[in-house]
Amino acid sequence: MPPPTFRCYWVTKAADGHVRAEIAHRALSELPPGDTLIRVAYSSLNYKDALAATGHPGVNKQFPHIPGVDAAGRIAAGGTDDGPGEFAAQTPVLVTGFDMGANRWGGWAEYVQVPRQWVVPLPSGLTLRESMILGTAGFTAGLCVDALQKHGVAPDSGDVVVTGASGGVGTFAVALLAKLGYQVAAVTGKASSHEYLRSLGAAQILGREEVDDHSGKPLLSGRWAGAVDTVGSNILSTILRTTRHGGCVAACGLAAGSDLPITVYPFILRGIALAGIDAAWGSIPLRHEIWRRLAGPWKLDGLAAIAQFTELADLPAHVDAILAARVTGRVVVTIGAEDAA
Repeated sequence: MPPPTFRCYWVTKAADGHVRAEIAHRALSELPPGDTLIRVAYSSLNYKDALAATGHPGVNKQFPHIPGVDAAGRIAAGGTDDGPGEFAAQTPVLVTGFDMGANRWGGWAEYVQVPRQWVVPLPSGLTLRESMILGTAGFTAGLCVDALQKHGVAPDSGDVVVTGASGGVGTFAVALLAKLGYQVAAVTGKASSHEYLRSLGAAQILGREEVDDHSGKPLLSGRWAGAVDTVGSNILSTILRTTRHGGCVAACGLAAGSDLPITVYPFILRGIALAGIDAAWGSIPLRHEIWRRLAGPWKLDGLAAIAQFTELADLPAHVDAILAARVTGRVVVTIGAEDAA
């Protein structure tokens, strides 16, 4: 039976607006309604989690709060909604996205309770730990690669560029594309990440200034058959203006801003496809399929080398680091070490 209380990363906001984070114990009965209770073995740190942990109103407006958009663990019991969950006790599962870690308490806790539709059975070929090395970042990268393939961008189509390549999504996009035979140009502003990106399979490394054109020209010389953009704003505009005829750009981030200064010319003169990537609320069947690929034909070698591991109590330093763009690769949070399978 689950214990009456659980340990978590507890974020509160005082009347004066001060946000405080601490490790706390809460009653299991306080968990939000749901029909599936999961004992968490691992979670991860994403940029969105860092915003939630520091009280960013664009991510979470309700306090107290538990961040963590990712969780992997084992089914503990049915929850408080009508009807039992569809998973047997101890079944290994994972949850990424939806409203977890935003408006619903998330994975930085020993237990999460969610609707069973959100839950993905851990696919054969992945451990719980590996699933959280991937987490939302790996899943998002998988969606981006899927979008490029659906739009006909193949390894022999030409070079594919990945922006924000040293971040979580960028790391996996570079590695996945290289594994599938694409020639990848990795864009980063971190000189210290060059060797790391080459080890993931990047064929060339570019500085941000090489994909940040401010000339105002509606079209530029075509360079890319496809792209994965994690940055947005003028860099996304530049990528679109330098994508070749019939190419596809998968857009999944806005680290540089939510604006998009561009004309319609890349779309109507070159037939460029701009594929928006929704990793939080996208199709459930596609979610299961992408995880199946990540555990099978797309599984990356050396996943552990991409990650660093931390405990709940040590998360504040990692939160500060990711907000300051000092994190390369992935940060995995170890919560239930005995569930290391």
